[in-house]
Amino acid sequence: MTSVPVIQPLPVHVAIIMDGNGRWAKERHQPRLFGHKAGAESVREVVETAREVGIRHLTLYAFSTENWQRPGLEVKGLMALLKSYLKSELATMKKNGIRLGCFGQKERLPDDVQATLDHCIAETVDSTGMRLNLSLSYGSRAEMLGAMQEIGRKCATGQLRPEAIDEQLFSEHLYSAGQPDPDLLIRTSGEQRLSNFLLWQLSYAELYFTETRWPDFRREQFLEALQVFVSRQRRFGKTGEQV
Repeated sequence: MTSVPVIQPLPVHVAIIMDGNGRWAKERHQPRLFGHKAGAESVREVVETAREVGIRHLTLYAFSTENWQRPGLEVKGLMALLKSYLKSELATMKKNGIRLGCFGQKERLPDDVQATLDHCIAETVDSTGMRLNLSLSYGSRAEMLGAMQEIGRKCATGQLRPEAIDEQLFSEHLYSAGQPDPDLLIRTSGEQRLSNFLLWQLSYAELYFTETRWPDFRREQFLEALQVFVSRQRRFGKTGEQV
């Protein structure tokens, strides 16, 4: 068995934009779904590695609100792959104490996929190990608008006073309520943008960009990103001397 490296200080929450499946497939003269299937293997390996080293929260950007605009055949294939992944990984998640969660408009998912997702979430709700969040039909602007609308409704009905609204209260109305903000964001495949992902929560995250396509991003590459995180000084607005 591969030894588990000691990495300190370990990020509590890691978020990943899993990018490059389509380009990886194109480079191999294969259809895009070939890349997505390969990317699912990277998900398995990264989730297992994160659990082994002691990451407490892992959030994966799996499908954005904008991704619904992709060709229908690709979207259908992605939904089928998601359902297959959830069914195949449930036993492993339960065995390893992984609690599954979802960030996003899961009501937009196909009924059978939503049912499988809800079943997996319910089956792992009592797990006390790593929290695995899948961002599905997720868009950060929509998330924040939804939070503002809910807060507005509470103010209109007298449940909240406007002056009581602060950062903590706003955070409590997001999908990530109750979880710490990410310490580290990883994006694969060379792109260097946030793509409407966790815009509020990533305010002080360390950003790590790599040229590696997601299907090639495995244990070694994930550990390398964690080591880069360790090498950085996080100041949160203070000076280096204060830290």
